[in-house]
Amino acid sequence: MSQATAKPWASLKTEQTDEVEALLRKEFPGTDAYRYNSASIRVRVIDKRFEGKSDQERDSMVEPFLERLPIEIQADIMNLLTLAPGEEKAPLRKSLANLEFEEPSPTSL
Repeated sequence: MSQATAKPWASLKTEQTDEVEALLRKEFPGTDAYRYNSASIRVRVIDKRFEGKSDQERDSMVEPFLERLPIEIQADIMNLLTLAPGEEKAPLRKSLANLEFEEPSPTSL
């Protein structure tokens, strides 16, 4: 991948985040994950099946898959962002969460 198209968080990938992506992408191809710091993994899932659903409904669609991960990985998932296509930009709350996913702020850990 070229520097111009590389995701800002590409260098934050780990074996654990690869495991999260491999599992979730079987059902949700639009999944990305990275390790924000030593205690936190961020996961974003973009899927058209989330359209018109509440955050709780979306999470309940993804959580059964997350429960298949080793408990150590589950415990580190601190941010699960579930978006329908196009929600990366609006509404404001979702776009800010996505911005933090795309451009992680510095961590103190």
